Amino acid sequence: MSVIEAAASRLDKALTRLEGAVDGLFERSGNPTILRQELTVMMEDRARLAEQLDESLAREKELQALADEASEALGAAISEVRAALGREGQS
Repeated sequence: MSVIEAAASRLDKALTRLEGAVDGLFERSGNPTILRQELTVMMEDRARLAEQLDESLAREKELQALADEASEALGAAISEVRAALGREGQS
């Protein structure tokens, strides 16, 4: 499981817990003002988590691009070394 998949799974579980908490609050509380305040806090938390997930996805793409670039550079270096060794063997 990739880091992103793990983060998405954690976000999904957190949202499920959030929904359960909201349902429980509606059942236990009769004060709509308190419920609105708590719901606002939870929605802000959800928005923050979604933003962090988006940032993580963007960072993963950046890291993958860097890894691909490094792999290409390494492959080119290996080819150059092999070519140099081949020329030395023919001399």
